[in-house]
Amino acid sequence: MTSTEVTTRPVTFGCRDGVVLGGHMFDPAIAGTDAPMVIVNCATGVLARYYQRYARYLAELGSPVLTYDYRGIGESRPPGTLRGAAIPWRAWGEQDFDAAVAFARAQEPNRSLAVVGHSIGGFLPGFAAGAVHVDRMLTVGAQYAYWRDYARRSRVGLLAKWHLAMPALTAAYGYFPGRRLGWLEDLPAGVAREWAFRRAAMESSYPRGERAEVRRRFAAVRAPILAVATTDDEFGTPAALERTLRYYRGSDRARVELQPERLGHNTIGHFGLFHDRHRDGFWRGTAEWLTHGVNPWPTAAERRAEI
Repeated sequence: MTSTEVTTRPVTFGCRDGVVLGGHMFDPAIAGTDAPMVIVNCATGVLARYYQRYARYLAELGSPVLTYDYRGIGESRPPGTLRGAAIPWRAWGEQDFDAAVAFARAQEPNRSLAVVGHSIGGFLPGFAAGAVHVDRMLTVGAQYAYWRDYARRSRVGLLAKWHLAMPALTAAYGYFPGRRLGWLEDLPAGVAREWAFRRAAMESSYPRGERAEVRRRFAAVRAPILAVATTDDEFGTPAALERTLRYYRGSDRARVELQPERLGHNTIGHFGLFHDRHRDGFWRGTAEWLTHGVNPWPTAAERRAEI
């Protein structure tokens, strides 16, 4: 793979409901490569800037890359307080990711389109009508925070933190004050409550009459999916990844579990794969998948996801 210079520019784009989102485009200097346009979807409560070094790396290899913040977060946070902001998790997919797809396709209409989704960012595409235009997906620790799927060693602590303390604080403040606690970013109340009270079936969080349509949208996605997690990811466990992948039943899906030692580290966890110490290892492998559809970890604990 040949590296190129990269230019970065701030961008804004609008959603169908009028909300304007902020982000950045990372543009490679050399056009005409076969590298796809890439959208990076953040984890819940994580700023888009966390992924900018990874985005720049992909752009160095020829991919234009869009990073953006979901509504209520970072550069897409409205002025003033989040108190009382009725933003559901679902809107990040139905509205925000859908708008990101439209913006990306307008930027590079002749390129294939790939998505890198971290944590909830690997689940949100299924909510969006525009996800049918995605050609390939890489998910990293993708799950929707059903508490029984947390790693057994961490389950009690995570349950207390995210499913007891978070909804209590959200009720008190009118939003989740994550930043002042050092627990990720502030979250809109709707997102925090959905995370806290999510049931085993994701669609159970929504009105009964809408559930079939939610499932249908996920099934309409045809992009091949490589779902990656590390064996020490306390959120992205095999059970959590499988629960997510079952919704994408129209896609060719495979799951890969990577041992931290295989990547040269003792621990990695849920967030570590986007640190730039993985530039010459994991990052390079993801580029092989995004550009060529080649699984770079064929000897890892991989199996085809069951429908």
